[in-house]
Amino acid sequence: MKRPKSEPYGLRRLKLPYILLGIAAFYLIFISFKFPHFLEIATMLSGDDANSGPEEGTSSDNSKDDDLNKPYLSVYKDLIDGGLESNDLQNSPLVPQEKPIEESRTETQLINPIEFSYGSIINRTSDLSVLDKMADEAWILGLKAWEEVDTIHENDISETAVLEGKPESCPSWVSMTSEQMQRGEHIMFLPCGLCAGSSITVVGTPHNAHHENVPQLKITRGNSLVLISQFIVELQGLKAVVGEDPPKILHLNPRLRGDWSNQPVIEHNTCYRMQWGTAQRCDGLPSNTEDDMLVDGHARCEKWMVNDIADSRESKTTSWFKRFIGRAQKPEVTWPFPFAEARLFVLTIRAGVDGFHINVGGRHVSSFPYRTGFTLEDATGLAIKGDMNIHSVHATSLPTSHPSFSPQRVLELSEQWKADPLPKSPIILFVGILSATNHFAERMTVRKTWMQSPVVKSSNVVVRFFVALNPRKEVNAVLKKEAAYFGDIVILPFMDRYELVVLKTIAICEYGIQNVTASYIMKCDDDTFVRVDTVLKEIDGVSPDRPLYMGNLNLQHRPLRSGKWAVTYEEWPEEVYPPYANGPGYIISSDIAKFIITQHANRQLRLFKMEDVSMGTWVEQFNSTTLVQYSHNWKFCQYGCMEDYYTAHYQSPKQMICLWDNLSKGQARCCNFRR
Repeated sequence: MKRPKSEPYGLRRLKLPYILLGIAAFYLIFISFKFPHFLEIATMLSGDDANSGPEEGTSSDNSKDDDLNKPYLSVYKDLIDGGLESNDLQNSPLVPQEKPIEESRTETQLINPIEFSYGSIINRTSDLSVLDKMADEAWILGLKAWEEVDTIHENDISETAVLEGKPESCPSWVSMTSEQMQRGEHIMFLPCGLCAGSSITVVGTPHNAHHENVPQLKITRGNSLVLISQFIVELQGLKAVVGEDPPKILHLNPRLRGDWSNQPVIEHNTCYRMQWGTAQRCDGLPSNTEDDMLVDGHARCEKWMVNDIADSRESKTTSWFKRFIGRAQKPEVTWPFPFAEARLFVLTIRAGVDGFHINVGGRHVSSFPYRTGFTLEDATGLAIKGDMNIHSVHATSLPTSHPSFSPQRVLELSEQWKADPLPKSPIILFVGILSATNHFAERMTVRKTWMQSPVVKSSNVVVRFFVALNPRKEVNAVLKKEAAYFGDIVILPFMDRYELVVLKTIAICEYGIQNVTASYIMKCDDDTFVRVDTVLKEIDGVSPDRPLYMGNLNLQHRPLRSGKWAVTYEEWPEEVYPPYANGPGYIISSDIAKFIITQHANRQLRLFKMEDVSMGTWVEQFNSTTLVQYSHNWKFCQYGCMEDYYTAHYQSPKQMICLWDNLSKGQARCCNFRR
């Protein structure tokens, strides 16, 4: 092909280099403006200071720095589920400490709640923020709740029916009409949960599909409007938790128009502490019929016609050949999708031995195996929501009694799980575990696993649970009994709720300084597995001469301004959070903890509903006057396997026991059980 005469050959050859050179020049100009900001962040995280002398023993950071650059995500989501309406959390006023924490150096275990200064703010005259009002109310309710529990004599606790596990009388069936379901916010209460053989029947009519705006699809399809028709039927553990979303023991979600693909699908799943399990999806193709895939002999997913056309996998040639050799032909019956818009349906969920079985119109549609961590007795509520009209709901063959928690089961356990008395000499590490009154299973699992580590038993490490009070008096009485027996629970005298977890963090700092005199303080959750020996080795590798803030640090994370996890500008006016470590497990040195206690007493501690972000804010404030070692380590807060990790979050009791057994054998294999 001839080159155009109007374009010199040399000019065409130089076009690409000129373009690349221009891009490089633009990039250098951009970096020149941003470099001081990056340098400031790098200096803060590395702990270097041009004005200070060389430090010995500073830790080298050979971790994956990529984790610091993940924007718009807070790992510790649990704390912001409540959603404050509007408030001003800046300069949250605090109460001076009226009574210091009494030191406990004897073998007498602490049963009474610890008195901290963050509770009552009745004498305040200025306007209160939403978080302040919430804390004030929780403090007042907590003191009243403890007074009620304190009226129960120690010798009379075991005589209470609910504490002794005496049967709770419940009806064998429950039935609700459409009007009753609507008045009850589409929730049916099942007082004693379910048992094998229980069944729930829902009669309803799906709505016609409606248009819904999905902005993500506009890029690929050019149109963000899609037709949607779906509803959700959930078995929930309404009695399992207080102050947080109830676990979803069975999440059944028929999508008549599919996932915006016009192909119908039914999804099954579970959810615990806002962590979803692995979804089981039925899309019209039959599931594997091998024995290990069956649930009580039923297939997990039955076959139905897609787009009203029977999809036969057998070709005409294969069918003719089978007839020729005389092989018997089994007639194949394929049903349509069990739900249709504006058409009445009868849905039945039956509890079997190995899982739930879903039938529609009298035929089996799918089966969902039970997930680890849930029991049928936990399913104390049925919630229905979405694009459907409910006509009636019937629950039959229900258990007539429910085995309540009995402290006698605790007392029958071996005394080896009891905590040792607080040491009289200073310790290296104090571990404060956030827990809730009804998280007995989690606490018991921690006691049996990593709290049995040799380093914990050596008096160099002390571990305590921090628990606030429950609205139910009998639950608080059980907590008091548990605390008296094990001696490892610090009871905080305020009513527990998610937004006030930050107060528990302050309590951990106070206890770690004033009760055990710890050099370092670690905060974690009761579903976090901690390799304490590895944590101590990591602490030993950093300089003891400067304050320490260690964990899986988040850098330049931005508050979410919309959606379920939204943070308003009144709550957090800044565009980014300070560097903060993920809440399931982080460490601070004692001088930072002392600073937090002092600032708290002087009403200068800024509180925020996300406790991990609050800690990052406090450390940043302390860093403005005293240089802090920000030690980022991606080995904190792993989700699943331990491998070389120091902590593992969102662990079920079965997972924690498996991890402990593996580590005891010198292994660190995965222990992933689907919920």
